[in-house]
Amino acid sequence: MSLLSKASLGVLRHRNFSFYLSAKLIGTLAVQMQGVAIGWQVYSLTGNLFDLGLIGLAQFAPFILLVLPAGQMADRFNRRNIIFGCFVLQLVCALLLFGLSFVGLTSAWPVFAVLTLFGAARAFSMPAQQAIIMNLVPTAEFGQAVAISSSSFHVAVILGPTLGGLLYLAGATSVYGIAATLLGLSVLLTWRMHTTRQASTDAPAQSRSVLEGLRFVWSRPAVLGAISLDLFAVLFGGAVALLPAYAHDVLHAGPTALGLLRTAPGVGAALVAIVLAFRPIRRHVGAWMFGGVAVFGLATVVMGLTSSFAVALIALLLTGAGDMVSVYIRHILVQTETPDAIRGRVSAVNAVFIGASNELGEFESGLAAGWFGLLPAIVIGGVATLGVAAVWAWRFPVLSRMDRFPHVQRDAEQETGSKQLPATEFDKIKAAA
Repeated sequence: MSLLSKASLGVLRHRNFSFYLSAKLIGTLAVQMQGVAIGWQVYSLTGNLFDLGLIGLAQFAPFILLVLPAGQMADRFNRRNIIFGCFVLQLVCALLLFGLSFVGLTSAWPVFAVLTLFGAARAFSMPAQQAIIMNLVPTAEFGQAVAISSSSFHVAVILGPTLGGLLYLAGATSVYGIAATLLGLSVLLTWRMHTTRQASTDAPAQSRSVLEGLRFVWSRPAVLGAISLDLFAVLFGGAVALLPAYAHDVLHAGPTALGLLRTAPGVGAALVAIVLAFRPIRRHVGAWMFGGVAVFGLATVVMGLTSSFAVALIALLLTGAGDMVSVYIRHILVQTETPDAIRGRVSAVNAVFIGASNELGEFESGLAAGWFGLLPAIVIGGVATLGVAAVWAWRFPVLSRMDRFPHVQRDAEQETGSKQLPATEFDKIKAAA
């Protein structure tokens, strides 16, 4: 193994990070398996494209209401304990889905009710999970930790839908039962994690304190541009929600094919994440980010123009690859620019944008498909994504023209003494923290 490979994988020597990574991988695998079963089960039950959108809305509604207070909790309380509680709640959801399928479903509404509970769990989990990595590894190894964490996530995204599609041949109960078992393992692994270092805040949980993350993001144009770009790009280009109908009505295929289609974005993302773990992006950061969004949009358009399974599979693989570049840059930018004392609240703001782009994007896709038809909705979404990338490149020049990550630039200037850095708002907040 090369020295670069050893340096990249050396981050796994940190015990708490390894436990966190394992729990996240297994939990994501369970959720991805479960997602395939839910989509196919609901569409088979109702045959309504709009109901596919309601799957996303059921998760988004509690998420958007709870995620900002959840960010405050991630700064006030132990993040490991929050993640543990969220895995327990997700386990309860899997068991409820198992029970509903076992007794027999005649309506999709009980599933939507369980997904509302699942959305609440995600609201508290996302800020804590995003913020905790900086507490598990040294700052110098954070880039490798992000890439490896993303790689493991997308390994689960690759395996989960395929396994879910295959297991669905034995019925939805088999998928939900195994998902519950895996989530139980995530609960145990999280319990094994030790309390990590964390800069907590003693400020009361008032509205001003809860909104601190939003004010911080608004004051940092590069951070605001990065997370809002992801919001609107994926909001319009989120064709994954329509895959059950796409597989059934366009490709005339079954749940196994749906699992493969759901897997393809994860394959593309995982391949890129592996490359980034060993060859991280160091220069032309802005160009890479906008290029990734453009690839995502173009591949979505191609998917909407084809009825070939192979072409659709390649297009979805490219959407994952493009999205991974954007996610990698955004995550490093947000976490390294944020002081630890408010990292949970800033991560909550980031989670709002991510949740809106994913779950609300699923609702938007279902609504658009109901209005314009399945394939036109996908094409329109891809074109809209390209338009968003063009507008954001013009609106946020500090992001589109960014060469190096700001923290790398600051470190280089401080080491060389080539420039006396002025005091910034970030420096003041960091000093106060």
